[in-house]
Amino acid sequence: MYRIVIVDDEIEVREGIKESIEWESHGFECIGDYRNGSEALEAIAELRPDLVLSDICMPFMDGIELTRQIHLNYPYIKVIILTGHDDFDYAQKALRLKVHDFIVKPITANELRNLLDKVKIEMDQEAENRENLSLLKMQLHQSLPLLRERFLEQVVSGTLRDSRLQERFHYFGLPLIAPPYLVVAIDIDNFDEIKKEKWQNDPELFRSAAFNIVQEVMEGKEAIVFRTREERMAVIFYGEWEEGTYEAALNLAEVIRFCMEKYLKFTVTVGVGVLCKTLNELPLSYKGAISALDYRFLLGNNRVISIDDMEGANTPVHQLDIEWNRKFSTLIKTGTRSEAQILIDQLISHLKASLMPMWACYLQIQSIIIAIMNTIHEFAGNDVMHFKGHEIVLQDINRFETLDEIETWLLTICKEAILYISEQRSDQTKMQVLSVIDYIEKHHSNENLTVDEICRHVHLSKSYFSTVFKQNKEQTIMEYVTRVRIDKAKDFLQQTPLKSYEVAAKVGYSDPQYFSVLFKKHTGTTPTEYREKLSREK
Repeated sequence: MYRIVIVDDEIEVREGIKESIEWESHGFECIGDYRNGSEALEAIAELRPDLVLSDICMPFMDGIELTRQIHLNYPYIKVIILTGHDDFDYAQKALRLKVHDFIVKPITANELRNLLDKVKIEMDQEAENRENLSLLKMQLHQSLPLLRERFLEQVVSGTLRDSRLQERFHYFGLPLIAPPYLVVAIDIDNFDEIKKEKWQNDPELFRSAAFNIVQEVMEGKEAIVFRTREERMAVIFYGEWEEGTYEAALNLAEVIRFCMEKYLKFTVTVGVGVLCKTLNELPLSYKGAISALDYRFLLGNNRVISIDDMEGANTPVHQLDIEWNRKFSTLIKTGTRSEAQILIDQLISHLKASLMPMWACYLQIQSIIIAIMNTIHEFAGNDVMHFKGHEIVLQDINRFETLDEIETWLLTICKEAILYISEQRSDQTKMQVLSVIDYIEKHHSNENLTVDEICRHVHLSKSYFSTVFKQNKEQTIMEYVTRVRIDKAKDFLQQTPLKSYEVAAKVGYSDPQYFSVLFKKHTGTTPTEYREKLSREK
């Protein structure tokens, strides 16, 4: 379904057109009608219709000026001029602006229906041509020879001498370019992840479709389009433009970005280099355009990025901030998964705001990864290879195109590291508790057995290990010692003829009376009553 807007200063004409056409049956959706070109142009910027049906004579902005603005800013939108004038001068102006059709009022509803059907067929054919595999294959084989593209790549890389340029431009049938110059580089976002079913898994065919869009947008402009060996597309703008070479390049770069998304259903990032005055400076513009593409790492995909906006005249010196290493090391030791998300959000926001180049961001993040792995090594020693996130860490960071992708990758590493250290700490704690239990079993008869002595056995502070022990056994250390001693006393009372005071001494109590009170508190009977009860049950 194509989208159409109507522009006419007479409300009766607009209403008559809208009511006389069953838009859907002709493959169109009428998304708005406007009184003049000025209102229409503002709406077009937001609605992006496929077709504009406009009168010529209107206040504020007439149909000719509206058409000129549409052709300049939205060359993919078709315009049909509807007017009461059959003046040859109007027709000439309209044709110069590449108006799709020029019809004279009055026009009947049937004539308009036929016109819409005709336009739809043409638009369908254009859409089909863009996606027609056989046509794309033919265009691929008929595209400019490889030598021509390599020549242009040499021009922007600065490997050709000026004395040969004019001769080579003529040889390849290229226009002689005049200053000022500016280079734009276009790169397909996430190329390896794009679904290519309808392209028969043919990367060259896929790139050819994208290159075809760039050629269509730049047709008739003072610009040369070519592809590089890095599978990027490049445009050399040259000569004086009415609104300035730099502004025109930005505008057409945005058109390219929009058309890729609209017609081919994928996104590109466009890097815009610096404006230069001589051919010797052209490599600086190309280098700037390529560098601008790197800022996709900070800003994300599907953007037009100017190197002037990102770096300006002065490039700042970027240094590592080791404070981030400390923060992440602390996070891995004591943090939670939710705290990891917060810290990583802060890091990514900081890197984006700093406008650091991609290499500097890589360096900062690699430094953080080293700090994380060192922290894990402190806990695991040589067993660090058992860390499940180890393979994730070893992934090549350079494969990521944006900081948002880095964010997901880093969050996975941090979550795995937090879980791993937590498990290591838990295992270590369990071993410490088991070691203390064994120590108590062996030394329960020592009446001088204390918490301090027990904690020294595992080389931990009294306050820390007392808490850890209680969390694991749900009782204090001395409560556990008392339970062990009472259990041992039961065994002695049941299995030996020892007197109560002798049993007390055996389990670490030098005061028989205190032992008797403690025994009754835990069993409900005195040692003597406990033994008598056992005798009666036999």
